[in-house]
Amino acid sequence: MGISTHILDTTRGRPAAGVAITLERETDGAWLAAGAGFTDADGRCKELHPAAPVVATYRITFAIDAYFDRLGVDAFYPTVSIVFRVKAPAEHYHVPLLLNPFGYSTYRGS
Repeated sequence: MGISTHILDTTRGRPAAGVAITLERETDGAWLAAGAGFTDADGRCKELHPAAPVVATYRITFAIDAYFDRLGVDAFYPTVSIVFRVKAPAEHYHVPLLLNPFGYSTYRGS
């Protein structure tokens, strides 16, 4: 159960380590903090929200500007935000990010 994520830098073919991540939950039209962390050496944040989430809309924001700055790479997007719905709180929600300096994609992982 819970919410986790990881980032793969597809340009380098490597995990993106040290990226700050925030998780928010939408409540009554406002975004409330629900978790935060950093990606580890494998690009993973396994316990972004370790407990079972509630039925709601969530937003994960990745602060990727600092990551690309550390690499000396010019990037187009300073942050990436992914909004998704939790409809079955007993399930685990894994939201990966495939990243490069000028684009990204995501999907629901397992």
